[in-house]
Amino acid sequence: MTPKDRPFTVAAAQMSPVFMNRKATVAKACDAISEAGKNGAKVVVFPEALVPGYPDWVWITPPGVRGDILASMYGELLDQAVTIPSPATDALCRAAKKAGVFVVIGVDELSGPGGSLYNTLIYISDQGEIMGRHRKLVPTVSERLVWAPGDGSTLEVYDTPYGKIGGLICWENYMPLARYAMYAWGVQIYVAPTWDSSDNWIGTMQHIAREGRVAVIGCCIAMRRSEIPASYEFTTLYPPVKKPEDEWVNVGNSVIVAPGGRILAGPVACEEKIIYAEIDPVWARGSKFSLDVAGHYARPDVFQLTVNRSPNELVNVDGTTTPATNGKVKTPAKARRKA
Repeated sequence: MTPKDRPFTVAAAQMSPVFMNRKATVAKACDAISEAGKNGAKVVVFPEALVPGYPDWVWITPPGVRGDILASMYGELLDQAVTIPSPATDALCRAAKKAGVFVVIGVDELSGPGGSLYNTLIYISDQGEIMGRHRKLVPTVSERLVWAPGDGSTLEVYDTPYGKIGGLICWENYMPLARYAMYAWGVQIYVAPTWDSSDNWIGTMQHIAREGRVAVIGCCIAMRRSEIPASYEFTTLYPPVKKPEDEWVNVGNSVIVAPGGRILAGPVACEEKIIYAEIDPVWARGSKFSLDVAGHYARPDVFQLTVNRSPNELVNVDGTTTPATNGKVKTPAKARRKA
């Protein structure tokens, strides 16, 4: 039995940030990485925009009326955002190496000389190296008040001893062509950090596992209102608490799903908790006997997908594109790729 044939453990770290505090949230994530490693996890996934927190204020603050709140919160988010690389990512890399685990973590990323932010996943190896990053292609509805759109240069899957890992952020997972690109590039461990904690989202995780015959790790922030300092004026815009569950800004509902759609762990709600599940790669490969959407169930003579993986640069010098800085940390193998 080869290493890629052996069952292995994955984890979803459902937790809250230390709201708008990059350093403290990174320290909390490092503790979770250590705990997951001690419990045998080989891959641990964290929520969308965990560091320094998800900008929930965009959903409750009227932009044409309370622009002062939006501007103030955006300025603070810029100050606490993560650059890659930085002392924040160095700390996460050290924790991953010490624990011997692969880490996928969501951050609010600041890049370049301007004031634009991205909703980004960072992929870190068990040797403490940044393998790459993915920026959400389309921020959803009110999220566009905060995050700029990513480009195709950050769409990628990464080789690990446990299989190829890759995924999409929150409602990117409702983009069929983006999902198909992941399948066609051979993803086996599909990560889906999110802010969506609905029952419908759990069904989406099961659908992706069934459609792609991939293990799916869906991970969400679980956070109470009391964990957001009352000094932030937007907190006064939340509706009144009428029942205990109203205290939760987000309940979580993180889940781990086997290839084919069977729930292995979770969903877990209204608590911070690391959930674990064992993935059997031999069974996962066998599950493609009946359905392989990027293989024998595909029809490349009828359908073809072209992915533009060229970065969108701000400046071209003498007609030559400058080196990629807003995409992968590593240089992409190809600028354009057909699936």
